[in-house]
Amino acid sequence: MSYLIPTTIRQLLFPRREVSCSWFLWQRLVRALRERGRSATRESGAFLLGTRDSGHAWISDFVLYDDLDPHCLDTGIVRFDGRYYGALWEAIEHRKCSVVADVHVHPGEAFQSDSDRSNPMIAQAGHVSLILPHYAKPPTSHLHARAYVFEKRDRWRTISPGNIRAFLHVGL
Repeated sequence: MSYLIPTTIRQLLFPRREVSCSWFLWQRLVRALRERGRSATRESGAFLLGTRDSGHAWISDFVLYDDLDPHCLDTGIVRFDGRYYGALWEAIEHRKCSVVADVHVHPGEAFQSDSDRSNPMIAQAGHVSLILPHYAKPPTSHLHARAYVFEKRDRWRTISPGNIRAFLHVGL
């Protein structure tokens, strides 16, 4: 019976979700998105890097869109030039990880726009796209995020707001 105690503690501290991220990394990410959004005057975003195994993604780092494409935020919305994906592939090869998701901010509520739906940052089945509301201004919790999972051309699985807690874990 004592063997159940470590398992129970592990499940409480590190619950199994489709996507997980440390609280410290999440705070750093949200702060960086706000800074790149220039005090809530434009959208910003990042590729979320980490590992994936049997339906679970663990975010361990991120690369901001404009660190790869310096002009992708100039219009106020994200317009990432495909020529800069090479720099992303170099970054993940160097860090020995993969792109497990992407995140970007919207000026109002978090929702997937027609442009977001038609132009996934990574058009691979299972890729997760997170959207944060109100340019990620405080107080922005991961529970305010909206999540979408790419299935195939123009088809996404929407994670309902009531299920975000079961989908995305930010913690220790």
